[in-house]
Amino acid sequence: MIYKGIIERYKKYLPVTDKTPIITLYEGNTPLLRAKNIEKFLDINCEIYLKFEGANPTGSFKDRGMTMAISKAVECRSKAVICASTGNTAASAAAYAARAGLKCSVIIPDGSIALGKLSQAMMHGAKVIALKGNFDDALKIVLEITEKYPLTLVNSLNPYRIEGQKTAAFEIIDFLGRAPDYHFIPVGNAGNITAYWKGYTEWKTGPKMMGFQASGAAPIVRGKPVKNPKTIATAIKIGNPASWKKAEQARDESKGVIDTVTDGEIIKAYKLLASLEGIFVEPASAASVAGLIKYKDVIVSKAKQSRFTIVCTLTGHGLKDPDRAIKSAIQPKVIDQNMKKILKAIGL
Repeated sequence: MIYKGIIERYKKYLPVTDKTPIITLYEGNTPLLRAKNIEKFLDINCEIYLKFEGANPTGSFKDRGMTMAISKAVECRSKAVICASTGNTAASAAAYAARAGLKCSVIIPDGSIALGKLSQAMMHGAKVIALKGNFDDALKIVLEITEKYPLTLVNSLNPYRIEGQKTAAFEIIDFLGRAPDYHFIPVGNAGNITAYWKGYTEWKTGPKMMGFQASGAAPIVRGKPVKNPKTIATAIKIGNPASWKKAEQARDESKGVIDTVTDGEIIKAYKLLASLEGIFVEPASAASVAGLIKYKDVIVSKAKQSRFTIVCTLTGHGLKDPDRAIKSAIQPKVIDQNMKKILKAIGL
């Protein structure tokens, strides 16, 4: 088998040349799983698919954009990269920078990053700075640094990130043979909904883009920045998205929506994905399925004449945030070495 990352697979659709060094961990080609148990649970006459981006090398969709950003940084002879991050970008940037032999610095909001992500960035050798502030504060400082010093920005404001992330839309079309009718997706910094829509439109097709922010971190829905965003879904805990306008463009051009889901709705979807489909995601990933549940009746009313195809993007693996999983699950029972007690606990 010949392994290929997203640059080699979709090279003719990406801004690269034969002179671009390809820095890859063989990202992409992630599963698009039919969610038959969730279809049954929701009693919905639609085909639901889950694009599980947690299967990427560092466990999130960020790897698609990072292979492009780091490859182009090397092509431009950059020696160091930097990003602000709620976790996944930091992990991905650190891994790909290590692969390329570049120095990497990440600025994270203190106390607002899941330990799974923080441990990745640290293990890959990045310089990690925990800032007393939120993500938006961290991004502001990173932008000031890159304006004055020779470090390459690898946040989604870097256009190569969006180019790489659009390949997820290509994979969905390759698998289904066409675009889905609806695409549900979490919205944080809004680069991913922007990228998917770019990918769909480049192939002159596209679903209704259904984006969802956490209710405590919903600047696009509210129409103004949120100074102190609050949500258990740390990956989308962003009060002033960098790709705000492009996300609205994706929503409007696709005739879709950007709406909110509560932390309670996110946790419900988080548990359903694990218990019904065997897919363990980080909480922010479940915002897409929470949005589908919220809009179920709307879709059902429109699906009477047609059986719709729905894709939900699951952005990151559950091991990114093990603390949340432990808090959300039933705790293990501690039992003596007594066979009767053990069988009773099992239910036999």
